[in-house]
Amino acid sequence: MKYLAIGVFTLSSSLVWAVTSPQNIAIHNAKDEVVGSATLTSLAKGVKIELEVQGLTPGLHAVHFHEKSVCKGPKFESAGGHFAPVKSKHGFDMEGGPHAGDMVNFVVGADGKAKVELINTMVTLGAGANSLLKPGGSAIVIHEKADDYKSQPAGEAGGRIACGEIKAAN
Repeated sequence: MKYLAIGVFTLSSSLVWAVTSPQNIAIHNAKDEVVGSATLTSLAKGVKIELEVQGLTPGLHAVHFHEKSVCKGPKFESAGGHFAPVKSKHGFDMEGGPHAGDMVNFVVGADGKAKVELINTMVTLGAGANSLLKPGGSAIVIHEKADDYKSQPAGEAGGRIACGEIKAAN
């Protein structure tokens, strides 16, 4: 489990914060109840994700960026597949991988809550093919199980249990 996210990662002092406004994303469950939030902040290389959720099943969960900014429950299939603008394979442990939207698993505590900080260096909030704010936006999706970092096309992470729409501000 070399990619397991437990708690908060310490950021390297070599990372420089960009001067863009953070994106605050509400995360909804299948009943359209708000179960958390994600704050996305631009970095010199990538995006910092501050994820805070409650009301989830305890244990390991996968979280990915998906290709469409549409979160229609109960299954959130409307969010499309994983965000993969260069059509790479899924998974950190896969040759030709990972997708730009792949991220490490995180732990939900016995109380159904999690508060973690993740860094994804393969995406941006700026311009370009890897922008989460591309036309049509993208989504952040939490899955019912952990990602195995290799199975195609989505890591055997199970159903989509929560979703948040990422869109450029008007």
